[in-house]
Amino acid sequence: MLKRIFVAAIALAGLLAAAADLPTEKLPVRRVVLYKNGVGYFEHTGQVHGSQELKIDFTSAQLNDVLKSLTVLDLNGGKISGVGYNSVAPIEEQLKALRMPLGQSTTLAGFLNALRGAQVEVHNGAVLTAGRLLSVEEKTTHKGPEETAKTLEISLVADGGTVRTFPLTSAVSVRVADHDLGEEINKYLSLVSSARDQDLRQMNIATSGAGERNISVSYISEVPVWKSTYRILMPTQADAAPLLQGWAIVDNTVGEDWKDVELSLVAGAPQSFIQELSKPYYTRRPVVGLPETAMLTPQTHEGTMVESNRLETFANLSRAPSQPGVVGGIGAGSGGGVGGGHGAPGVGAGTFQLGTSAKFNGIQGVVLDPSGAVIPNVRITAITQSGTNRTTYSDSAGNFRLELEPGTYTVQAEAPGFKAAVQTVQLAGGPTNLTYHLSVGAGAEAIEVNAEAASLEPAAYGQDLGDLFQYNLKQKVTVLKNHSALVPIINSHIRAEKVTLWNGSSERPLRALWITNSSGLTLDGGAFNVIEDNAFAGEGLIDPLKPEERRLLSYAVDQAIRVEHVDEVETRPITHIKIAEGVMTQTSEQRDHQRYTIRNTDAQPRDVVIEHPVRAGWKLADGLKPEETSTSFYRFRIKVEPNKTAELKVDEVQPLDRNIALSSVTDDQIKIWFNDKTIQPELEQALQRIIEKKNEIAGLDQQIQTKQTLMTAINLDQQRLRENMKALKGSAEEKALLQRYTRELNDQEDKLQAARTEMDNLSVQRAEGRQHLDKLLQELKLDESI
Repeated sequence: MLKRIFVAAIALAGLLAAAADLPTEKLPVRRVVLYKNGVGYFEHTGQVHGSQELKIDFTSAQLNDVLKSLTVLDLNGGKISGVGYNSVAPIEEQLKALRMPLGQSTTLAGFLNALRGAQVEVHNGAVLTAGRLLSVEEKTTHKGPEETAKTLEISLVADGGTVRTFPLTSAVSVRVADHDLGEEINKYLSLVSSARDQDLRQMNIATSGAGERNISVSYISEVPVWKSTYRILMPTQADAAPLLQGWAIVDNTVGEDWKDVELSLVAGAPQSFIQELSKPYYTRRPVVGLPETAMLTPQTHEGTMVESNRLETFANLSRAPSQPGVVGGIGAGSGGGVGGGHGAPGVGAGTFQLGTSAKFNGIQGVVLDPSGAVIPNVRITAITQSGTNRTTYSDSAGNFRLELEPGTYTVQAEAPGFKAAVQTVQLAGGPTNLTYHLSVGAGAEAIEVNAEAASLEPAAYGQDLGDLFQYNLKQKVTVLKNHSALVPIINSHIRAEKVTLWNGSSERPLRALWITNSSGLTLDGGAFNVIEDNAFAGEGLIDPLKPEERRLLSYAVDQAIRVEHVDEVETRPITHIKIAEGVMTQTSEQRDHQRYTIRNTDAQPRDVVIEHPVRAGWKLADGLKPEETSTSFYRFRIKVEPNKTAELKVDEVQPLDRNIALSSVTDDQIKIWFNDKTIQPELEQALQRIIEKKNEIAGLDQQIQTKQTLMTAINLDQQRLRENMKALKGSAEEKALLQRYTRELNDQEDKLQAARTEMDNLSVQRAEGRQHLDKLLQELKLDESI
């Protein structure tokens, strides 16, 4: 029995030794995508054999982003056993384990206060005093009338019970006599020192499987924001186009070297945030609640309010949305392709299935290795002649499909461990079938098939990603850890006109280029400088610019141009009258006459662009059209000959409307309008008829009111007579007075009946008059200028 146990132990030891002999390989970074929001997307690819561990180095600052975005894929049938990294408790929590109540940052007073009650020895010159530390106090002493000094004093209780006080000067030293407390002090200092050594984190990825397999690891990490700079080289020949060179400044501050990586730069800032996932958290007891977490709210950003009027040079080729996909492993996959993939966020194309019944325009096919076996997760990139591209990935059966507009494309197939292959295809509509046979070898080598060299080689391929734009560098780059690099992203001719720009807020006219972005790529915002006649001509800033978008870029003061601006405002009387639906609308005008006088003192002609402000409620006079209108300015171009003066007149009109109800017009108003020749005689007569009808209705209203007053007086008098008749009962004069009161009541009833009849007739006449007046108001229509 013991012999079998001994043999089993030897076999187990052999297996453990064999596992320990497997090397831990460092997985290099192969692809980097940098964004404008300070986030980078990283892909590591490599090969493993059997059950092997891989390692990737990070900084502590990277670890939080890595933990919430890590994706690990075994592309050849293996699996990921686990991922681990060195975790360190926060220094504040480690310090709580010590007996001394000290924080990471402490002072001499705080340190000595933590030693209260400990056995110490105070050396003051040759005098040694031993005892227990009682207190530490700060004392203020006066050195002069307005000068004070602060010192620390410690108090000791000596062995005999005597309390001694010592000021802490350079001649006084304190030694901790307690051996255990001295060990605690050493632990404290070691912890504080180790806090500087916790920046490097190493992540170990355990794999399991058989044979050689490809491994892909991707994640996002905080990185410095990449910057754009441009150079505009003005041509010496009049018919030549300026050359635009664009460069990107990238910084590698992560824990890995970037050696021969595929670098992409995204001009945009997708939403991203920080969560402290790598930091161990502790709950406080006895509080009952959820564990503490870091709650950081993502920020949003505003979109563009004014769309550019640019031409669509590529017919929305690169605007297909990306689709997520996962082959296998740990974490959420990203990118896209048939059956999944591991591309950068938003880079992958949409998912397609071969053999669908819907009409399909684009490329489709299969990728095979030298033995004829299919190759999954091959990156297929279709590049236009202008440098814009679309990307997809082959599925588990090696098939790929990519929808494209008609045109000429360079289609490249790339996979880790294989040589890249390139084909040039002409799409005229419908599907085009392609087959790729990839050879084993370095991924940097490419096999060119029917490729035509461009007259001006682009430095990077462009790709739209929804609201973002991506530059994919053609050449792989190397940027060592804690180094920076300047990499080219644009090398293209653009259309540009050299002009002088002036507006009222400028002290001096400015030299400017009126450029049209004909590079086919989106220009990221950044600085630019102008090279003219092999010399520096000036520099400025450029906002993001879409393809075929036009923009003014100022870069220097124009010393030869002077501009004078004169502004004259006048108010005109009523210029237009409109009558409709019983309402008169009187329109008057406020006119603004502005004159720009431009003097050119140079020996060369100048194209001067005057920016005239756009004002709410004002419009340009008829026949005046600017060359371009922005949100805030009209832009007028004036050609000024050498040593000549030119003039630009800009007339603007602001209409002022006043509405008047005709039913409220008075005789006095009509007289004023007529005397001022605001209205014509025909309109005056029509208005007079309206006023006559209004006066007639007003007279009827007065008569009706008079009759109503009479009827009210009769009713009151009848009430008085009836009250008197009640009081006469039993009196001698009752009979005679009753007869009299009865006659008066009869007379009043006759008057009351007559008043009612008259008032009814007046009401009918008033209604007819009102109807006639309404007809006059509705029939009166006018629309004429004065």
